[in-house]
Amino acid sequence: MSQDRSASPLILGGAPTPRAALPQLPPLALYIHIPWCVRKCPYCDFNSHAASPTLPEEEYVDALLADLDLELHAVHGRELSSIFFGGGTPSLFSAQALGRLLKGVEQRIPFAGDIEITLEANPGTFEQEKFTAYRALGINRLSIGIQSFQEQKLKALGRIHNGDEAIRAAGMARQAGFDNFNLDLMHGLPDQSLDDALDDLRQAIAMKPTHLSWYQLTLEPNTVFWNQPPVLPEDDTLWDIQEAGQALLAEHGYAQYEVSAYAQPGRAARHNLNYWSFGDFIGIGAGAHGKLSHPDGRIQRTWKTRLPKDYLNPAKPFKAGEKDLGNEELPFEFLMNALRLTDGVDAALFAQRTGLDLSSLAEGRRQAEQSGLLQVEPSRLAATARGQLFLNDLLQYFLI
Repeated sequence: MSQDRSASPLILGGAPTPRAALPQLPPLALYIHIPWCVRKCPYCDFNSHAASPTLPEEEYVDALLADLDLELHAVHGRELSSIFFGGGTPSLFSAQALGRLLKGVEQRIPFAGDIEITLEANPGTFEQEKFTAYRALGINRLSIGIQSFQEQKLKALGRIHNGDEAIRAAGMARQAGFDNFNLDLMHGLPDQSLDDALDDLRQAIAMKPTHLSWYQLTLEPNTVFWNQPPVLPEDDTLWDIQEAGQALLAEHGYAQYEVSAYAQPGRAARHNLNYWSFGDFIGIGAGAHGKLSHPDGRIQRTWKTRLPKDYLNPAKPFKAGEKDLGNEELPFEFLMNALRLTDGVDAALFAQRTGLDLSSLAEGRRQAEQSGLLQVEPSRLAATARGQLFLNDLLQYFLI
């Protein structure tokens, strides 16, 4: 654990900027990581592990609740605005197990009246009865991992479903009572043409999801694809796919509100919006990360032990590490999230979320605006269209 540097000054232009106590705490969310999958995909760098024939559901739910108990001292008196079950493939767990978990969470932290509860699911795990039971638990949003509808592309990605199963999944979700669901779709796949990519996108739009996560395949370290890279489309093709795809989504009423997120009006993912606006979230489960603000202005990140066998071992701690963010880190930490939003954020949110004065960003803003990567708009912090494309370059102006 690093030393608490919350009282250290942020030096910009030679002037120290103290951090104030936060005027109010941001919204609070809960992320629950379920780390098992039917099979590990070759592009995936998430903390996921191939499942054995029998999952330790009871033991893992017990561990999740015990993990949450250790976080409660930091969130007393607050309520949950959203819950997100991520993975892995959370839909491998039974409704009975998830029901016991949700009941245990609500006994510990009150739910907001309009809480959003999202479950990630893959088409190869869909069963009508099971998903109807999920909906009855209060889970009110699904995120379905389609990635592609084309057999060749799905095989290349190591997916366990086919195109027909992907289409049926959306119908089953609606039949189960889900009127709010996201489809995850990739582009820039091995040997993918512009027509291939747009055909996938048209099929996804035809399923009438309320939300689409449409993002480019990237080769990440510690994956099969990193060590054995497939042949990906040329940059010109990738650019054509991006431009044509965004136009197609806009034509059908899906507004882009984040780098890779598109939604019908009023259907942006509240859990992700909280994350991107530097809100708070508890992270429980193997490998989960969390971020919590404290009334005195201290902001802490935590991360849990990654391996499921270690997470389930009573002799080992749930928490693998924690770190108080120093003043010099906060501009980058805040903007790394906020500038992903297409419209950015109200500039006043920076002080509300970090306790630092907005003037601490002045020099970085000036340089970023001159570079054409940040909009010249005093009341907002927002990337230009070019800044969205070169977000890493934009963020360099705010590294201290």
